[in-house]
Amino acid sequence: MRPLMAYVGTFSSPLGDVLPTQVDLPPGNGRGIHLFRVDRATGALDPAGTFDLGTSPSCLALNAAGTRLYSANETDRVGDDKEGTVSAFSIDPADGQLTPLNTVASGGAGPTYVSLHPSGRYLLVANYFGGSVAVLPILADGRLGDATDVQVDAGTIGPTRATNAPPGSFAISGHDRTHAHMIEADPSGRFVLHVDLALDKIFVWRFDQKTGVLTANAPPAVSLPPGDGPRHFDFHPNGRWLYSIQEEGSTIVLFDYDADTGRLTSRQTISSLPAGFVGTNFCSEILVSADGRFVYGGNRLHDSIGIFSVGANGELTWVADEWTRGDYPRSFSFDPAGRFLYSCNQRADNVAVFRVDRNTGRLEFTDQYAAVGNPSHMVFLDLALVG
Repeated sequence: MRPLMAYVGTFSSPLGDVLPTQVDLPPGNGRGIHLFRVDRATGALDPAGTFDLGTSPSCLALNAAGTRLYSANETDRVGDDKEGTVSAFSIDPADGQLTPLNTVASGGAGPTYVSLHPSGRYLLVANYFGGSVAVLPILADGRLGDATDVQVDAGTIGPTRATNAPPGSFAISGHDRTHAHMIEADPSGRFVLHVDLALDKIFVWRFDQKTGVLTANAPPAVSLPPGDGPRHFDFHPNGRWLYSIQEEGSTIVLFDYDADTGRLTSRQTISSLPAGFVGTNFCSEILVSADGRFVYGGNRLHDSIGIFSVGANGELTWVADEWTRGDYPRSFSFDPAGRFLYSCNQRADNVAVFRVDRNTGRLEFTDQYAAVGNPSHMVFLDLALVG
């Protein structure tokens, strides 16, 4: 059987290439995109090489067919406008190795997130340091074309003190200028949502799949509490609930989502941290389990993954938190079967492997690590399913 592969994006810039405002990041000591073969039974990661790339491919996305991989290269060195780049790769169906196809400008500095539109015809990009989002067409051979649309965030920057910050928190990260942090289409592909951490907003766009153009929805955005800093979100499998995690407020907010109008209505706010926590924390990733029964939220500095059960009405109840066995979990990912969770511990230079109890949602450390310099994001590809 052909292997299950994992691809880990990293911060891999030499010190001189780290963005001036990227002071919270250590010098990138990843080597680009790290490849692993995954043991389906134990979750263990067996190194399968690297694709060396010195531009910090910090976020990765796979197409549905498993034939192409795309990376957001978190740099600011391209052209007169000092943009970042996005790269396209073809994937060898036998061994998962990568071959570069092309690299294009991302539509802003420091692209930090990429996702595929459900049509498979566009790549969506969030430029953190550029405060912009872009739509890149995917050509017939998998290469990327020049942007069909770029939208630059504008508005009033939120305060440096989060409304919902834990007692004793000194969490200050992105409330200095606009910072687009994530972009993703809703399940239908009719609407595209993106967050701006500094503006404390989730923007909603109507998306024209023929032209690749974004048009502001009515209303164009929903606001989070001032200073809380929305970072990432994830849809529940039913498509009616959306969960947003706030980087500086250390909260998870449940929104009802109207798929006909693209409107979001907040209904619950819950801390990402255990009761009684005092101090500074920066939230990172949020994921809903494939069966929709649990939500997982990442906590950096507290270095934990909060586990929440999903009630019949979508509201969350705290279950437990699990230490990530490493510093600063920037993101985490499930394997395709949902049996294992992998935590990218950015400042510990490792990926830690946890077994998922799908009945309780709890995580059990497997005593397995993979050494990766400054891991940022991880995606999986089952080559047995690639035609």
